[in-house]
Amino acid sequence: MPLWIEIVVAVLLLLSAVMAIASALGLVRLGDFFRRMHVPALTATLGVWCVTIASVFYFTALTGTLALDVWLIAILMSITVPVTTVLLARAALFRMRQRGDPTVPPPIRLRPAPERDQD
Repeated sequence: MPLWIEIVVAVLLLLSAVMAIASALGLVRLGDFFRRMHVPALTATLGVWCVTIASVFYFTALTGTLALDVWLIAILMSITVPVTTVLLARAALFRMRQRGDPTVPPPIRLRPAPERDQD
C-alpha cells in the first residue's frame, strides 16, 4: 500500500477524532438543551464522513477494487441525524410548553381550510 494513502487515511481518522472531541466539549460547555444538541449532530455527521472516506481509500488500496459499500453508513447517518435532531427539538419544545414556560414561542397555527360546498 502506498505511503500517501496511509497518510491520507491517518489524517482523516485524526480529523474524525477531533470532531468527536469537539462534540464532547460542546456537550459540556454549552448551556441549554437546544445549544447542546446542535454541536454533536454536526460533528458526528462530519466525523462519520471522514471515517467513511478513510475506509474507501484504505479498502480500495488494500483490495484493488473500488470499495463503495461503506458509503451506506455515511448516507444513513446524513439522513437520520438531522431528522433525529429535529424530532428531539420538537419534543423538547412540546415539554416546555406543557410546563408553561413563558420563554417558549407558541406553536404555529395554520388557518383552517375554507369549507367547500358539497353538491
